[in-house]
Amino acid sequence: MQVTAPRSIAELIELEEQYGAHNYHPLNVVVERAEGSWVWDVEGRRYLDFLAAYSAVNQGHCHPAILAAMLAQAHRVTLTSRAFRNDQLPLLLETLHRLTGFDMALPMNSGVEAVETALKVARKWGVVRKGIADGQAEILVCGGNFHGRTIAVVGFSSEAQYKAGFGPFAPGFREVPFGDAGALRAAITENTCAFLLEPVQGEAGIIVPSEGYLREAAAICAERNVLLIADEIQSGLGRTGKLFAFEHEGIQPDMVILGKALSGGFYPISAVLASREILGVLRPGDHGSTFGGNPLACAVARAALQVIVDERLPERSAELGAYALQRLKALRSEHVVDVRGRGLWLGIVLNVPARSFCERLQQRGVLCKETHENVIRLAPPLTISREDLEWGLGEIEAVLR
Repeated sequence: MQVTAPRSIAELIELEEQYGAHNYHPLNVVVERAEGSWVWDVEGRRYLDFLAAYSAVNQGHCHPAILAAMLAQAHRVTLTSRAFRNDQLPLLLETLHRLTGFDMALPMNSGVEAVETALKVARKWGVVRKGIADGQAEILVCGGNFHGRTIAVVGFSSEAQYKAGFGPFAPGFREVPFGDAGALRAAITENTCAFLLEPVQGEAGIIVPSEGYLREAAAICAERNVLLIADEIQSGLGRTGKLFAFEHEGIQPDMVILGKALSGGFYPISAVLASREILGVLRPGDHGSTFGGNPLACAVARAALQVIVDERLPERSAELGAYALQRLKALRSEHVVDVRGRGLWLGIVLNVPARSFCERLQQRGVLCKETHENVIRLAPPLTISREDLEWGLGEIEAVLR
């Protein structure tokens, strides 16, 4: 069947609206190509990307080193399933160990798959290692959390829309306030096997907890023999100015969940990192994924990690993020309530809905997106030049004044 591809923005949007489910509310820009920090729409207009696919392209769009690794591997072998071994998975596992210090990793595909994997491992650990009765293991989560969209995960969300109409939900999760170590301590019982948190809450509006919270939470978990699970899917791999956001407080979680930038934006891959004592609870048949650990994804991830190291992206994020935060905090606007963030991950909190400001920025050539209605989220690729960052911030200032 021959299909003539429409070329105009209006035609493409009409097709998507007609044939696609309406579970997103995107800005009406239709991207045709991208490079570095810039994207172009189908009519040739250029935009500076201040979202980086929710931090999946920390390395910039279409990074040539990651592209080369993907193409080379695509010519060799792309998928074997885990029924057979491949030559790329062990190399990725070694890379992750050397880079992070964790004994073992379990690769998956999407971020929420890695979250579900961590939850299963935590429960199994609670039964096998801690002695919790089977079926009684409990996991604590934070208010305002975002860990994905599966049934189990939205079941412990505090966002009403994420849950509406999707129940019943899996039991075994209880919520504590984010940033409140005392509430965490009070909530732990003999059946608590894990505490899952984002070191910086992304979808909630780039909320950075007060200094010392992560250290105190880690100490409480260690004292009560509870696994601390850090979801670094958005905050990790350089976004906050360190390789991982938990490093800002010098702690070591028991499990770390990675995704998004682990792929450099090329091919979905995620992973759970942990000690041998924790991931060692799994036996053949306990968990799996046909595509998890496939050679194409592993080759892409190795190249994506190498770019982060070689181009010193955490250091760039720290330097440019401090500049951006200082500049935006100096902005005087009747609409701006607060500016917060860490590294090149900032939230501009408004006293009015943020959508119209994002649409005006699109018209001026800058792409960003609202979250929680009144927060403009900024997360440009970590490869962005100082000159481009300054221009983008200037456009934001002009729109908000």
